[in-house]
Amino acid sequence: MKNDQRESVRLRNLPGNRPVAIGFAVLFGGTLSLLTVADTEAQNRDELRPPTAFAGITDPQARSRALFTEAAKVIMSPRCMNCHPAGNRPLQGNDQHPHEPFVPRGDNGNGIAGNTCQACHTDRNFTVGDGASYKSIPGHARWGLAPVEMAWEGKSPGEICAQLKDRNRNGGRDLAQLHEHLAKDELVAWGWNPGLGREPVPGTQARLGELIQGWIDTGAQCP
Repeated sequence: MKNDQRESVRLRNLPGNRPVAIGFAVLFGGTLSLLTVADTEAQNRDELRPPTAFAGITDPQARSRALFTEAAKVIMSPRCMNCHPAGNRPLQGNDQHPHEPFVPRGDNGNGIAGNTCQACHTDRNFTVGDGASYKSIPGHARWGLAPVEMAWEGKSPGEICAQLKDRNRNGGRDLAQLHEHLAKDELVAWGWNPGLGREPVPGTQARLGELIQGWIDTGAQCP
C-alpha cells in the first residue's frame, strides 16, 4: 500500500474522526423518527373512527361509552367549545383565549345592542386582506353563543354526555332530535369548514352522525 493510502486509512480510523459519520447518522435518523412521529400524530388528529372500529367491544354499555368518547373528538374541539363557553364571553383560537374585541353574551347569546355578533360575523366565512393578524372571519346566518345551560367549557366528556341527554339543558331535544342536530345541522357543519386559518374538526359530519347513532343504539351510555 502506498504511503498516502495508508495515511488516509489511518486518518479515517482515528477516534476523533469516526464519530462524525456516526453522529450524522444518529442525527438524521433521529430527525426522520421525529418527522414520522409528527406525521402519525397529525394523521391521528384528523382521524375519526367509524362505529365498526368498536365492534370488538362485546359489552354494549362499554361500546356505547367508547362511541361517545370518539364523537367527543368533535364535540370538545375548539371549533365547537369556543361557542359553548361557561362565561359571559366567546372564546377564540385553538388555545381558546377570550374573544377580542370584547363581546358580552347578552340575553340571547348574540351580544347586546351596539355590540352584536352579527356586527362582524355575517352569514358566511369572510376572508380578510393581507396585513391582518387573522386570515378570516367565521360566519353563519345563526352565528352566536349556545345558551349558557349548554355550556361545555371545563367539563369532562362524561359531563358533556349527561348534559346532551338532559332535555332541560339541550334545547328540549330527545335523542333522535339530538342526532338530527349533530348529524345534519348546517351550523354544526361549519366546524368542518371553519374558514381560512382555522383547523377543522376531525372526520366528517356524516361520520359524527354515525357515531352518535351508534351511541344511541347501544343505550346512550356516558363515559
